[in-house]
Amino acid sequence: MAKTYQYCVAENWGKGFIDHVESQRITFASFPGNVWQVPAYNKHGNLWIAKVAGVVKTKDEAQAIVDAEVQAAQTAWDALDDADKAPARPENPRPADITLEE
Repeated sequence: MAKTYQYCVAENWGKGFIDHVESQRITFASFPGNVWQVPAYNKHGNLWIAKVAGVVKTKDEAQAIVDAEVQAAQTAWDALDDADKAPARPENPRPADITLEE
């Protein structure tokens, strides 16, 4: 059975945003734009979204937020001097596109 996910937007405030117990019960993934992916149909995931005052988004809404953030980062990278984009600087690659899972 394929995993299904739900998405929310929630600002990470640091310590306590995801506690130890939650990290054991829930598989989290974060994306640009404060988009979080948690398993769908999961009691613990739903409780976590409520705890962090997350705003649930459809996959398409979440993808649009991520796309806007990635495009902004790509535009900023494109505006850099060529020396800052040189292959000798692997620590500064052009941000890649991100596709969210169902």
